[in-house]
Amino acid sequence: MAWRQLLSSTVVLLFSVEKIFMQESDALNFLKKRSKRSPRSRDEVNAENRQKLRVEELRREYHEEQRNEFENFVEEQNDEQEERRREAVEQWRQWHYDGLSPSYLYNRHI
Repeated sequence: MAWRQLLSSTVVLLFSVEKIFMQESDALNFLKKRSKRSPRSRDEVNAENRQKLRVEELRREYHEEQRNEFENFVEEQNDEQEERRREAVEQWRQWHYDGLSPSYLYNRHI
């Protein structure tokens, strides 16, 4: 009896917020436990499919966000490594500069 009161109050609440698609009696039957061998109703199948689609969408968004974060991290790492390499090459050129300008173009000994 308490379930019926709770369900009817929930239905009334939902009805006051937005239009509901089921009658109260249908809502009671929808939430009743069915036997394992009985076929599922179309409403149950649709509700389950909506739930699965939502979970798939959330999972897809999560993995896309993780992939984007990782790509940004890798790009930053590559940029830092390229900057360190550039600085090392520049230091080497300054250390080995022999007065010719620019040293790394005209002093290659091809």
